[in-house]
Amino acid sequence: MGEPRTTYDKKRRAPKPLDPVRLNDLALAYVARFATTAAKLQRYLIRKIRQRGWEDETQPDIDGLVARFVENGYVDDAVYGRAKAGGLVARGYGERRVEQALRADGIDETLRARFAPGEYEARGAIQHLARRRKFGPFGQPRATLDREAGAKLYEKQLAAMIRAGHNFEMARRVLDAATEEELDEWVAEASDLDYERRD
Repeated sequence: MGEPRTTYDKKRRAPKPLDPVRLNDLALAYVARFATTAAKLQRYLIRKIRQRGWEDETQPDIDGLVARFVENGYVDDAVYGRAKAGGLVARGYGERRVEQALRADGIDETLRARFAPGEYEARGAIQHLARRRKFGPFGQPRATLDREAGAKLYEKQLAAMIRAGHNFEMARRVLDAATEEELDEWVAEASDLDYERRD
């Protein structure tokens, strides 16, 4: 038999404290890897300074660094916000959840309002959620259940839609639809409404 393997306990060297150059390099690596907002980049840099320390004589200019990244187009809150909102709506989330997610990512109120789903998008999102989760006309008809079980199922599905950011009226409209075709018409009708509002 061979000799037993020896395990060496290599101590990880602590990373060097940050200075302006290292902070800039960290910021560049971060924006290269992740789509982000100015606020998220700022929070990341503050966290890194807290973890690693700061060795330069001058105070870190995080605001200036983030502003330069925005000016150079490395960080664009509008592009990020549009993509994030579109992705959430496509996954079936409603206006309230979109707004909460954008707020958490530091998107300002004006942009949050701009990227809020319109009526057509909101109806399409809740229809997508209902189809994916087999709610309302996409699932088991409540008429096949006894009264108590049907009521519990209705409440459970209603609560899930509200947690996903949809309003109460819209969630009830979906759950009360008799057929999938009825919901298709309801979504298509919103396309006409949005078109009329733009004119």
